Amino acid sequence: MASIVIRNMDDNLKARLRLRARRHGRSMEEETREILRDVLASEIRSGLEFWRSVHQRFAGLEDVWFSLARRGEDQAAGSTAEPPTFG
Repeated sequence: MASIVIRNMDDNLKARLRLRARRHGRSMEEETREILRDVLASEIRSGLEFWRSVHQRFAGLEDVWFSLARRGEDQAAGSTAEPPTFG
């Protein structure tokens, strides 16, 4: 298993971590691992929820296809759009 060292931790943050670990009956090290597991798991759940909501929103469009031009093909098709100027 991998190990990490956390340097320059704020004293207040360390004290709060120590109290939280004590409340849960764990060492500070185990409490830190649990916090990291929870946070990273919630990020995964948030990502899955996002993709589920996108899927639900567009689920009825299974037969819709979009034609995307390759880079440069829009100019070949006669487009006269000028690039923006920032002056």
